[in-house]
Amino acid sequence: MKRKVMAAVVALGLAGTTACGSGGGGGSADEAAKARGDITVWLSNNAEEVAWGKQMVAAWNTAHPDQKVTAQEIPTGKSSEEVIGAAITAGNAPCLIFNTSPASVSQFQKQGGLVALDSFGDGKSYVEERSGKVAEQYKSTDGKYYQLPWKDNPVMIFYNKKTFAKAGLDPAKPALSTYDEFLATSRKLVSSKAAKFAIYPAPSNEFYQSWFDFYPLFAAETGGKQLVADGKAQFASEEGKKVAGFWRTLYADKLASQEKYTGDSFVDGTAAMAIVGPWAISTYKGKVEWGAVPVPTSAGKSAADTYTFSDAKNVAMYSACKNRGTAWDVLKFATSKEQDGKLLQGTGQMPLRADVAGTYPEYFAKNPDYKQFADQAARTVEVPNVPNSITIWQTFRDTYSKSVIFGQQDPGAALDGAVQKVDQLAAGS
Repeated sequence: MKRKVMAAVVALGLAGTTACGSGGGGGSADEAAKARGDITVWLSNNAEEVAWGKQMVAAWNTAHPDQKVTAQEIPTGKSSEEVIGAAITAGNAPCLIFNTSPASVSQFQKQGGLVALDSFGDGKSYVEERSGKVAEQYKSTDGKYYQLPWKDNPVMIFYNKKTFAKAGLDPAKPALSTYDEFLATSRKLVSSKAAKFAIYPAPSNEFYQSWFDFYPLFAAETGGKQLVADGKAQFASEEGKKVAGFWRTLYADKLASQEKYTGDSFVDGTAAMAIVGPWAISTYKGKVEWGAVPVPTSAGKSAADTYTFSDAKNVAMYSACKNRGTAWDVLKFATSKEQDGKLLQGTGQMPLRADVAGTYPEYFAKNPDYKQFADQAARTVEVPNVPNSITIWQTFRDTYSKSVIFGQQDPGAALDGAVQKVDQLAAGS
């Protein structure tokens, strides 16, 4: 299943050496903030996002022929964290990357690779007015914004209506709200042989995989807490242990698989459910008759009270950029109400704007399948913006995999055992 797992950026030799793409040399940051001229930007290689990016760039270039934007796709390769980090070191990162993972921001910031958007006169106000209260989650520990919250894909439970009906379950009213309901439904799906597995999150050990099993349910169970808060790990709380215990039961009872799956288990019918965001709707079109519900909690919560993981991708400005005045203007243009509307129309992903549903009522009237995701977008939790973020997530994933997925240790004890290391990492150690 597609996971938008940080498509890699170009190898360093391919990074554009335009006015925005070369580092070092002359001029102060203040001068760069005012400088205008040609810039380069990088886009995700998602086909729908590429189409959006091309029209955005064309619109800008038509109106600003003296400040040309050149856009290129991010080729597939190793993780973008590694290659962007290397590009920062080499001084040849582009001005803007429209695919910056929030988890990587603290590392890029530590490298000196990012420009604080607050350095522009209207930077702080633009970020906060566009995104509303959710913007607070994207602040760095120094209180500044080194990323603009751009778009998210609120994670929910998709279910196959035909598979549910085959198992004798009501596809109009799936019993998936509480852990007990979810487990009972899962057992019925498997025992009836309607599907081999109830749900099939990736059991592999990449740091980001916990964003699509543990973390959405942790956000829901805690009413919106992050994995780390105030520099302290939160996952070994009573709520965190309930989430881990729920997933452990799914694996222990063979309702979820410990084997890596090649392909899309939901589309293939191997799994009756998937835990994913609205980007997948176009993938499922014509292949799965699906429904979607909020992720479960131990006692059950209404949709209006349920939080989930955001699965956001953001825009950051990189410090190799010389013509930052143009880059800032392009960033605002690309995230304007008009361009966000085109992004929504073309990709089905939710712009990280306050009241998405109220901002684009015509879109959601014509595309009702997306409305519940717009509602869910108001209650999303981001990865914590803390030092050593990726290492923290890898530490957590190692612990989770060993205990929850493979049952080699008691999940509660395993979570307790990881707290001290995560606290040290969050403190910058």
